[in-house]
Amino acid sequence: MDYLSEVIKAAVWGESPPQMPKWNKWLHRSLSDNHCEECLKLDGCWFTKDKTPEWPHHQYCHCILEDSSYNEVVNNATATAAYSKFDPYLFDTMGEYGHGKERLFKAWGYTVNDSEYLKKEIEKQGLQKYILGQYTLGKLNRDGQRISITIEIMRKDKNDVVTFVSGWMVYPNGHIQLTTPYGG
Repeated sequence: MDYLSEVIKAAVWGESPPQMPKWNKWLHRSLSDNHCEECLKLDGCWFTKDKTPEWPHHQYCHCILEDSSYNEVVNNATATAAYSKFDPYLFDTMGEYGHGKERLFKAWGYTVNDSEYLKKEIEKQGLQKYILGQYTLGKLNRDGQRISITIEIMRKDKNDVVTFVSGWMVYPNGHIQLTTPYGG
């Protein structure tokens, strides 16, 4: 659900409207010859002020946090998921992974034929929840900053909703990319 929908829902139910998230943009400054790989990966990435990686990141950190407007995030943030994260990975159609994730989705009524729908739905919800700041910071290393986003989908076999955690990587200018459709 986007911010405006949340405001309207709160008004209808007589609740307090949600606070618009406040955002930071992580900026790496080259003030020496030594550069932290983690800081370089964070350069240009957007995080809500209450869910920003620890800053300063280390003793000699030259990075700064610059305010980013909610409007900038809403208008520019993107989320992508590779089809291969669903077929063959999630549904393990080639028998390479052995993670058993396909059993959960099959129990919810989904098959490999639903891969495109799941991809689009997880991208949509991932973007909406990222923009609203509804994510949890995960591991940060030389590969970048991971975040977790909770996804809700309707079961196909029952009138019920299932909730699970998806894993994402944060990239500059509000881009997030799915790393795993089902992380827990």
